[in-house]
Amino acid sequence: METKNADLSGLKIDRSEKSYNPDSNRNKIIGILIGTAAVVIILFFVLRSTFTQGIEVKLITAVTQSPSQTNASLTASGYIVAQRKAAVASKGTGRLIWLGVVEGDKVKKGQIIGRLEDNDIHALLEQAKANLLLAQADLKDAENTYNREKALLKTGSATKMDVDAAEARYLRVVASIDGAKANISSQEIAIENMLIRAPFDGTVLTKNADIGEIVSPLGASLNSRAAVVTMADMGSLEVEADVSESNIEKIKLNQESDIVLDAYPDKSYEGYVAKIIPTADRSKATVMVKVGFKNYDERVLPEMSAKVLFMSDKPKDEIKDEKPALILPMTSIAKRDGKDVVYLVRDEKAVEIPVTTGRRFNAYLEITSGISDGDKVIDKVIDQIKNGIKVKVL
Repeated sequence: METKNADLSGLKIDRSEKSYNPDSNRNKIIGILIGTAAVVIILFFVLRSTFTQGIEVKLITAVTQSPSQTNASLTASGYIVAQRKAAVASKGTGRLIWLGVVEGDKVKKGQIIGRLEDNDIHALLEQAKANLLLAQADLKDAENTYNREKALLKTGSATKMDVDAAEARYLRVVASIDGAKANISSQEIAIENMLIRAPFDGTVLTKNADIGEIVSPLGASLNSRAAVVTMADMGSLEVEADVSESNIEKIKLNQESDIVLDAYPDKSYEGYVAKIIPTADRSKATVMVKVGFKNYDERVLPEMSAKVLFMSDKPKDEIKDEKPALILPMTSIAKRDGKDVVYLVRDEKAVEIPVTTGRRFNAYLEITSGISDGDKVIDKVIDQIKNGIKVKVL
C-alpha cells in the first residue's frame, strides 16, 4: 500500500538548541518584570504627589483697624440700604417729553423732575372752560325767565305748567355749570398727573426712562416704563446685617457698633443698633439687624458692602484715641527658633515669614513689620505647620 511508503519524517519535533533556548526566554521575562516594577514605582510617586492633600488650613486677612474694634463681641457683614427709597413714576400714561434730572442730582420734595405729553388734555381743558362760559350765559336767561313766569303766575297771565318748565330749565343750566366746573377740575388733575414730582428730599440713584419713551404707572405693556427714576433719601442710610441665630442674644438695641466699609477699610464710622427685625430667615438661619450711623460722609453710598463690629461695651476714650494698627489674632502667630513668625500660602505650600509684634489688644497682636495690610496668613497655626510643608486651603 502507498501508506506504508509515506515519509513521516516531516512530523518529527525539532528539539535542537536552535529552536529552543530557555535562557533567552528567561531574560525576556525578567526584563518585563523589571520594566513593570519601574512603571509601578513611578506611578506610585506620581500619584502620591498628586493626591496628597496636605494639612488643611484656613486663611485670615491682616487688616489695619482701630484698637477699639478689637473690643467687638461679634462681627457681621451686610450692605448699606436707604430706608427711604422710591421708584418714581407718573400717575398718568403718556410719552415722556422732558426729564430734568440725571444720576446724582439732588431734588426737593414736590420738585418737577419730568413731564409727559399733555396737549390733548389741555385741549379738553379749554373745551371744558368754554362749556362753562356758555352755561353761565344761559344761566342769566334761564333765571330771568323763571322769575318772570313766577310773577305772571300771580297775575294769572301764566300757568303753573309754564312756571314748572322755566324752573326745570333753570335747574338744568345750574347743573350744567356744576358739571362744567367738575370737568375743568378733572382736566386740571389730569394735567397735574402728567407731571412727575419728587416725593421727598433725596438724591437720584438711577434714570430708568429716556425722552420719547411711553411711561405708564403700572408698566402695562412691554414697551412702557413704570419708573422714570429711582431716588433715595441719603439721610436714611443704615447697614442691614445678617446675624446668626446662635449669636443674636449678643445684640441689644442701641448697642455701640463700629461700621467699616469694604471700599474704605482704613475708615470706621460709629454706629448703633437701630432695630432687630423680629423674624428669622429660615433658609440662612439668620436674623436681620439694622445698624444706624451716628454720622457719615458722602463716601457712604447705598448698596456698598460693610462690616459691623458689635461692641461688648463702650470703648474707653483713651483706647479710641490710639492710632490704628495692623493686627492679627494671636492664634495666627507662632514661635519658631525664638522668633515670631506667620505663614503665607504660595503654590499650596506654607511660607514662613518673620514678623515683629507690638501692642496687644485682647486676643490680637499688632504687627509692626513683616507683612502688609491685606496679606492672607494661616489662621490657627499648629506645630505640624513648618516652612515648605504642603497645605490645603479650606
